[in-house]
Amino acid sequence: MTPVAVRALLEVAETFGLTLVAGADGCERDIAIPRVQQPGLALAGYLPQVHPDRVQVLGNSEISFLASMDADTARTAVRRLMQASVSCLVVTNGTPAPAVLVEVGDAERVPVLTTRLTTGTFIPLVTAWLEERLAPVATLHANLVEVYGIGVLLLGRSGIGKSEVSLDLVTRGHRHVADDVVHVRRLAPSSLRGRPSPTLGNRMEIRGLGIIDMAALFGTLATREAQEIDLVVELAEWKQDDDRLGLDDARYEIHDVALPLVRIPVRPGRNLALLVETAVRDRVLRRRGANAAAQLVADVDQAARGGRPVR
Repeated sequence: MTPVAVRALLEVAETFGLTLVAGADGCERDIAIPRVQQPGLALAGYLPQVHPDRVQVLGNSEISFLASMDADTARTAVRRLMQASVSCLVVTNGTPAPAVLVEVGDAERVPVLTTRLTTGTFIPLVTAWLEERLAPVATLHANLVEVYGIGVLLLGRSGIGKSEVSLDLVTRGHRHVADDVVHVRRLAPSSLRGRPSPTLGNRMEIRGLGIIDMAALFGTLATREAQEIDLVVELAEWKQDDDRLGLDDARYEIHDVALPLVRIPVRPGRNLALLVETAVRDRVLRRRGANAAAQLVADVDQAARGGRPVR
């Protein structure tokens, strides 16, 4: 897990209604834990409660508690909190930062920020943002599209046609997420989300055409900034011994998450976009317990035993 600098929060300050009011020299401090803390006990002197490398949120209760102290006691309490390797302090509810926070924040080089958001709104928002930024990330040579609401990761060797399939899917009403480079983060034990490279964004490379802007060509509704990954489709070279029934329960593992894998052999004349759509529809049916290949095998076995196929 790679920590996030406090400066990264300031880069999206408008999202969280943030303003830096002190401790500008400490903006390179690391945030290593997505869960934030409210340091009421720490201000009362119980420092073991403070976990380092976390965002500390001061709501109405913490600010009122500070205001109840005399100046020297408040200064000592704030200094001890800031010396406990915290990442930064955020005062919520549009409350101005008390002078003692500004004074000690500058002296200890600990960023102090204010937000116009309420405590109850700010905490889940910043926690979700940090969970994604701090999640393990893998960079894959692949494409990512949304098909019927399902995130499809397209794999295959360079030049096999991943971008052309993605482009064809967009013309059929689906949505483009990433071309050539996909950054995949694990947000939960079984949840993966893919994003494009920040450099490429909505752009796609099509051989013979060069770089095209998908949002400009097809509209912003034809693109997505991120997408949960549900299915992996590998475009592979045609082989005579390829599985023709679809009985193989193949899996593709990313960040210890095993995703269903479908291999589609590539051959001139095949409508690959249609096959990807069909793979998605079939995956939805399998989730509901309907497996055409398995049912066929069961019917054949039943017929071989002299019975009638079960429908």
